[in-house]
Amino acid sequence: MIYHQLALNVPLYPLLTYAHPTTLPAGTRVAVRFRNRLVAAIVWESDIQPEIDLSKIRPIENILSDGWQLPADWRALLSFTARYYHYPLGQAVMAALPKGLRQPQAVPLPKQEHIYSLNALGRIQPAPPARYHKQNALWQRLLAAPATLHQLKTIHTQASQYLKQWQQQNWIEASHIPACGPIPTSRHQLNQQQQLASAEVQTRCGQFAPFLLYGITGSGKTEVYFDIMANIMQQGKQVLFLLPEINLTPQLMQRVRQRFPHTVTTVLHSQTAAGQRTTNYLQAALGQAALVIGTRLAIFTPMPNLGLIVVDEEHDYSFKQESELRYQARDLAVWRARQAACPVVLGSATPSLESWYKTRHGDYQLLQLSERAHTNAQLPQIHLLDIRRLPLDNGISDIIKQKLQTNVARGGLSMVYLNRRGFAPALFCDACGHTFGCPNCSAKLVLHQHAGQLRCHHCDFHQPIPPSCPECGNQDLTAVGQGTQRIEEYLQHLLPSARILRVDRDSTAHRQDWSEIYHTIMRKEVDVLVGTQMLAKGHDFPHLNLVVVLNADNSLYSADFRAPERLFAELMQVSGRAGRADCTGEVWVQTRQPEHKVYQALAAQNYVTFATAELAERQELGMPPFSYIAAIRADARTMNEAQQLLRQVQQGIEQQHALPANVNVFGPVPMLMARLAGYERAQVFLESKNRRDLHHSISLWQNWLLHLEKSNTHTRWLIDVDPLEM
Repeated sequence: MIYHQLALNVPLYPLLTYAHPTTLPAGTRVAVRFRNRLVAAIVWESDIQPEIDLSKIRPIENILSDGWQLPADWRALLSFTARYYHYPLGQAVMAALPKGLRQPQAVPLPKQEHIYSLNALGRIQPAPPARYHKQNALWQRLLAAPATLHQLKTIHTQASQYLKQWQQQNWIEASHIPACGPIPTSRHQLNQQQQLASAEVQTRCGQFAPFLLYGITGSGKTEVYFDIMANIMQQGKQVLFLLPEINLTPQLMQRVRQRFPHTVTTVLHSQTAAGQRTTNYLQAALGQAALVIGTRLAIFTPMPNLGLIVVDEEHDYSFKQESELRYQARDLAVWRARQAACPVVLGSATPSLESWYKTRHGDYQLLQLSERAHTNAQLPQIHLLDIRRLPLDNGISDIIKQKLQTNVARGGLSMVYLNRRGFAPALFCDACGHTFGCPNCSAKLVLHQHAGQLRCHHCDFHQPIPPSCPECGNQDLTAVGQGTQRIEEYLQHLLPSARILRVDRDSTAHRQDWSEIYHTIMRKEVDVLVGTQMLAKGHDFPHLNLVVVLNADNSLYSADFRAPERLFAELMQVSGRAGRADCTGEVWVQTRQPEHKVYQALAAQNYVTFATAELAERQELGMPPFSYIAAIRADARTMNEAQQLLRQVQQGIEQQHALPANVNVFGPVPMLMARLAGYERAQVFLESKNRRDLHHSISLWQNWLLHLEKSNTHTRWLIDVDPLEM
């Protein structure tokens, strides 16, 4: 028997050993028994010498790969990911695969699509009689230009039958569709800055070169990406294009189809149907697709001819996975570009401070776009409205009411931005002061008036709106604060003739919702948009000319040191939606702290000023990017149990004097959201200016946590390297 190490979806750090009569190549999908259940596994290493009793080694039951294996560079990427993020390799491997490849069944490989045309002999044949109009139309379509089976079936449902018949008569020739066909010339003429940025990246094709494309909102970063992509794909290479949000995909795909009509493009994100996602994944892995567009999980897609990686809106926090395998897709994109010896372009109007810092130190090359791509487009005028002494009606001042009424009367498109969905953040009893909290979390239940519910946005607990206060019986309960639903309802009274559309997670719950909303906006069937961050990220609404921001100050009260950076990026992004075409744009931000550095930099629309000041403050405090951080977290039924596990580990390491001197330990302390989904949560932070020493310390903590698991059976723990949530 030959012994193999396999990666299984189990929470064990060592790989498991199984036997097979013959040597199986690394990367082969197989099916094995684990605890009497048939599961899928990936062969990681073959022909090993087991260190356990041979009688305990179970056999590999089925081989599922059908002659195809997950490639060596993909396995190297997953090995690095599991090692860097201190996560079981088997679980990391399975998290990176689409659902179809995680099942213990064989999956047929997608067949490369054919394109059909009439050959010389076929062209001299008479067309089918006109009375057979569908058959005749099919022939005429083939006579006009080559076509795919899908295109021909739209003419005649029996197209495959006629193709087979005509092929037997030697009238038809079929050829594989190339991953990248001819690319037409772009309809957009790049300006000088765009041309320079594109040319700079293209000169580094075939070698690792990380670029930060810093361009103001509306500067045409996407057209720069497309220009580089066209050059790369024409060389027979593949492109991986990462987006932060699913909702950006329909708009981008529309532009991709126009720019690359003959390029095989696959889409990979969580709302792609499971079967289609597996097919798309395999098309990319087999080199059948030249362009892969996806959200963060697409970073793990095998691509044999990878020639370029683009990470759009690279600053966005959505690129960080916040559960299970807690990876940062942007950082893995840079690692993968180095592995593939290809350029990687990180693009943003508000780059992350980590990326900006790397341009300052020469790790990344900075490319700048300082003017808007549309000839007549100008940056919007940004006004800070001090509301400390202004009366507010449902969170809106009289000045903002007048601005909205005037813009609707003039036929403009307005956006009211409020980063809080629901009707109101809390329900309050005026008589006794009772507020309705989530029984499972340290959070207030949010009032969703339309659904008739109080809902927790953290664990999804919900209950009907109570008729009275449970403490004093008072029936006059007050909704405190504003959410998007409440603002929508208020604006319907303020602007009775306006067409108002709310865009948040509640209104885009289904797969096609955002696509329908986007087309409604582009058809100019909306006067006022009310929404959350979904509206701030990368969308291009040419006729949007007024943006109003409500209640932004809440973000400044966060204990997270990244709160100013996050708020500045959010406000710059939402402001950038205005004035992107011929219409001039205005942005009004209601605030009680207009003198704050975030708002001052926003008003000046100067990212560099903000980044310079923020980096100086981070350096003084020794915070990232001037140091490296990891969070060790524990969840238990009581806070004492959670903190006790962390203290036990800390004491054990201190007794051995094993921690490097330049690694600082902070905690254990309760997390900001101390209770979540019924568990009390505590955390310890490890901080060091030396990344290697930090990872050595994480390994020490990990080993102790594994050692103490059996005596702390009711306590869960996790490791978060480079955390974004503090």
